[in-house]
Amino acid sequence: MQSSKRILVAPLNWGLGHATRCIPIIQALLDHGHQPFIASDGVALSLLQKEFPELPSFELPSYKITYAEKGKNFKIKMIWDSPKVLKAMAKEKKAVKQLVKEHGLDGIISDNRLGVFYKKVPCVFITHQLNVLSGNTTWMSSKAHQKIIKKFNACWVPDVKDKPNLTGKLGHLKKSKLNIQYLGPLSRFEKKESPMVHDLMVLLSGPEPQRTFLEEKLLSELQGFEGNILFVKGKIEETQTQEELSIPKGSILLYNFMQSQQLQTALNQSAKVLCRSGYTTVMDLAKLEKKAFFIPTPGQYEQEYLAKRLEKNGLVPYSHQENFVLEDLNRMDDFQGLTQFESELDYSDLFSVFFSRVNENSDPIPSSLST
Repeated sequence: MQSSKRILVAPLNWGLGHATRCIPIIQALLDHGHQPFIASDGVALSLLQKEFPELPSFELPSYKITYAEKGKNFKIKMIWDSPKVLKAMAKEKKAVKQLVKEHGLDGIISDNRLGVFYKKVPCVFITHQLNVLSGNTTWMSSKAHQKIIKKFNACWVPDVKDKPNLTGKLGHLKKSKLNIQYLGPLSRFEKKESPMVHDLMVLLSGPEPQRTFLEEKLLSELQGFEGNILFVKGKIEETQTQEELSIPKGSILLYNFMQSQQLQTALNQSAKVLCRSGYTTVMDLAKLEKKAFFIPTPGQYEQEYLAKRLEKNGLVPYSHQENFVLEDLNRMDDFQGLTQFESELDYSDLFSVFFSRVNENSDPIPSSLST
């Protein structure tokens, strides 16, 4: 029988998706007798602390990523922010080395945190972006990302390997020397047979200021909706709040946030879902087999690619944020909705990476990023 390992799980704080898709990984570690340690910052850390209050958790240096106020400025904002990201990577690399030594950690799972790596223990990188879409610089951003992934012992991709799949060219390479393992779609939710309580559920997340922009737009547009709306803002705060708003032909029940169990119940009890096209949300809705409507974050190429691809495949319609009007929701009736991608995942086999020897000659951060 394999011995228990002490594993650091560290998701990127960029919206809630990286943190929420780590929930089934953390639960599987616990189920297999391992000891997870949680590390992140901001709302991602807050969310996991609420989900697993009994687990040790640590704050890592923040990447301080925010979206540009105008989508067309997204790329220039990311380039402008890159010195901050490089500085944060150097800081988190030091912090992780200290955590490994102080707590006797046996392995690391990094969900898109580029500096969460220590060459003396087995390290795994979780991403669905083997190709990083950035417009006419996609080839450069993809090569840079793959170079970082290469230093890890394994790369776990939350999708199926073959077609049909959810990520398309995002999560699949034609040729690669990376040690890639496909996990199948990861979701913290289970589909339950439930009565339909909400005609529409609005589920927001993502960095500011775009989250607030969409919240304000939707609360205005949805005044004309006929029926009951459950509106979850995706603002992780100290205590949960709820408020009921009357609209001419229905009502809006507003929550600042929900934790996993309550969110699972709410989604199962909702006929349709309006949300961003972030990949974790796509995986969750596929698990629950939901009809949905997507509004990708302005300027975020990955969300725009996923939304276009799912509409083209006849699964989910979408609209650009600035163009969305209430009548767009009627288009959902002409689309199939998302369905489950069944895949068996052997966690014992997956976690065997933490029982392997480490190549201590590997460079923890590619030289181009180590300044």
